[in-house]
Amino acid sequence: MTQLCTIIPPYLLDRLAESGIESARRSLETDAALRTARADALRLRAATPVGRPGRTIADAGHTQHLPGRTVRTEGGPPTADPAVNRAYDGLGATLALLLEVYGRRSVDGEGLPLQASVHYGQKYDNAFWDGHRMVFGDGDGIVFGDFTGCVDVIGHELTHGVVQYSAALEYHGQSGALNESVADVFGTLVKQYALGQQAADADWLIGAGLLGPGIRGTALRSMKAPGTAYDDPRLGRDPQPASMDRYVQTTEDEGGVHINSGIPNRAFYLLAVELGGAAWERAGRIWYDTLTCGTLRPDADFTAFARATMAAARSRFGDGPVTEAVAGAWKQVGLVVQ
Repeated sequence: MTQLCTIIPPYLLDRLAESGIESARRSLETDAALRTARADALRLRAATPVGRPGRTIADAGHTQHLPGRTVRTEGGPPTADPAVNRAYDGLGATLALLLEVYGRRSVDGEGLPLQASVHYGQKYDNAFWDGHRMVFGDGDGIVFGDFTGCVDVIGHELTHGVVQYSAALEYHGQSGALNESVADVFGTLVKQYALGQQAADADWLIGAGLLGPGIRGTALRSMKAPGTAYDDPRLGRDPQPASMDRYVQTTEDEGGVHINSGIPNRAFYLLAVELGGAAWERAGRIWYDTLTCGTLRPDADFTAFARATMAAARSRFGDGPVTEAVAGAWKQVGLVVQ
């Protein structure tokens, strides 16, 4: 069953709530209720209609009633609300990468229209994909800003939709960490593609600009250097490991899905930089082929995924420097594959 996939890990909101930040406590309660409602909705939902990949943006009006009032549709002019326009543009940037680079029509590959709601809840500290739509909170303005402000966050959440319609990676343990990592990979590729950046010039940060002005940190995660994104009295220290020797065994966060994702994240970064050029061209193509090949099991662990990327590299580029670079990237994070 598809999980409610949020960009802010529950352990961060737990820490903030324990320190007395009311918006974090309310956000945790909202997320828990949404997960229950999500499970019920999935049992009742009929088949999703297929259409052209248009965009519809709604305004939830600071309530928790979805979708809210429709305020912009595909081809419509910008509105006076920057959050609406950022959501519209972010969905468009994701559609562009999927179609123009990988030939994929929307997240399902069949032109699924994209829907999003902005201004969800009161100072809601999160954004999520619920299996059907993107939902954005405004943030509390202290720890987190407006969640429409980072195109890679939008790309990340929509990639959970791509996973949902392709490999369907289970959302716990290593398969869940792969689910989160793949979302980070294509989230950063959405940003890099929109900016026309080469791998060597990208910041490799997820959620840069999302943290409040008083927070000691640069982003939610660093793919280049997992564990260095923030070190703040309120948030604590970024817990992501960069290699298997620091793998975190935990029962929290669905078995550390937002934590151990740092390991495959760094493998992708190392591969993209080693290959050079635009990360979406070769490294991204290998990851996309792996995700959509039809042979990756939903319960795949890191080793199975690494082997699948090797097979995808050989299939597309043959034995040679590209496939060798894939093996080298995994070896640097502690996984030896052939």
